[in-house]
Amino acid sequence: MGLPLKAVTGSRPGEVELDFAREWVEFYDPDNPEHLIAADMTWLLSRWTCVFGTPACQGTVEGRPDDGCCSHGAFLSDDDDRAQLDDAVTLLTDEDWQYREKGLGRKGYLEMDAYDDKPNLRTRKYKGACIFLNRPGWPGGIGCALHSKALKIGVEPLTLKPEVCWQLPIRRTQEWITRPDDTQVLKTTITEYDRRGWGEGGADLHWYCTGDPAAHVGAKQVWQSYAPELTELLGEKAYSELAAMCKRRSSLGLIAIHPATRAAE
Repeated sequence: MGLPLKAVTGSRPGEVELDFAREWVEFYDPDNPEHLIAADMTWLLSRWTCVFGTPACQGTVEGRPDDGCCSHGAFLSDDDDRAQLDDAVTLLTDEDWQYREKGLGRKGYLEMDAYDDKPNLRTRKYKGACIFLNRPGWPGGIGCALHSKALKIGVEPLTLKPEVCWQLPIRRTQEWITRPDDTQVLKTTITEYDRRGWGEGGADLHWYCTGDPAAHVGAKQVWQSYAPELTELLGEKAYSELAAMCKRRSSLGLIAIHPATRAAE
């Protein structure tokens, strides 16, 4: 019996299919010989860029393009993630955050929800989207209040935003693998956070940017534009090694170019 069409294609009109050829590179972390890194060169050398706030962004929820990917709020990963967010909130003023009064009110800016069938904190939804999302017409500008504040004070947005927000659409997974001689290494995989990264719910998203050529119009490749985030995820020396490989691979020419980048060109 065949699979439903949605399960086969996994995409929407305008988006490329989820399954296509990718080029990978593996290397060991210069700081740790027991840490193996596998990097998706097809994704890192793509021209994807965030198109939030432009006509190209259709939003993950139908009828709410101005939300971008902020409709559902952000699940917090651990206590450190919560502590960073709490510290960031203390920096926000009424001019920075449209819903500051509501966020600091009785209900707060966090609420409990289920993630992987377990209770987990996430940023509270208010009026259909994350409470930190400033909406159209706000004098301070549309978009994440935390992201905007970081730019105002001259720090990287990853220092103020929840982990899931600043990592997207980079997907990092880690697992211990056993080599043929029974030794173990920690394998970190860096790739595209596509629709499947969200589990079964990914197929139900109204739109998703990583597969749409309209979002593959960046002036820089992902390994360059996301240098701060990749450095945070891998460490400085590992990122430097990755950057050198990306630069060399780009000069040689990829065989497996991201189909959305190819379509955009």
